Amino acid sequence: MPSTRTVDRPREARAAAQRYLRRERPLSALIVVLAVAGFLGTFIATSLAPAVVVGGLLIIVARAPIIGARGTVRLRTDEDAESVVESFTGPTPPILVFQWGIADEILTGDGAVTYRLSYLFGLRSVAVTVETRTDRTPDGGRRIELELTVGGQPWSTYVVTVDTRDDGTVVEYEYTAERRFGLRRVPQRLVAKRYRDEALEAQGYAVVERNEQYGVAI
Repeated sequence: MPSTRTVDRPREARAAAQRYLRRERPLSALIVVLAVAGFLGTFIATSLAPAVVVGGLLIIVARAPIIGARGTVRLRTDEDAESVVESFTGPTPPILVFQWGIADEILTGDGAVTYRLSYLFGLRSVAVTVETRTDRTPDGGRRIELELTVGGQPWSTYVVTVDTRDDGTVVEYEYTAERRFGLRRVPQRLVAKRYRDEALEAQGYAVVERNEQYGVAI
């Protein structure tokens, strides 16, 4: 059975995640404010019926899952490969800092880790569960696969390879969003760009290369 235990979260990385949270929440709330403003503006200019239609359309557009994301990232660190593998397979994988860094609690057990996050002033919460698998690559490196589910539904997958090079340990990972997201999630992505490299550097990882791809499907 999963159990709550004290998990040592890197302090500086967690601080970066908290700064991300403080800026992301107001921007996400702005989407709601804009929808309400559109409703009120239409109501004042016309009448209730058109205002309801406009407000409903704005909400649908904001929430409709039309954007998909995938990408590859290369990191370098002075840590040895075994230490890197241990950090990626532990309860606080470096690349999931915006999950464990803002979690209210961390549950471990049954080969998985679950982060419980609250929002809407604590009125609602969500559980992000990470399942990890590891194996060897043909050239002797390590391959780690992180599968994330939210509320029991597939969310994203990270495939990580760890290799030792002359200039340190190189970590390459590919991520794929299993679920598309709506425009209301765009502020999260924009704020995350501001703090993700900072959070990785706080854990000893330098970003060498990053390639992101976004697709829109109507």
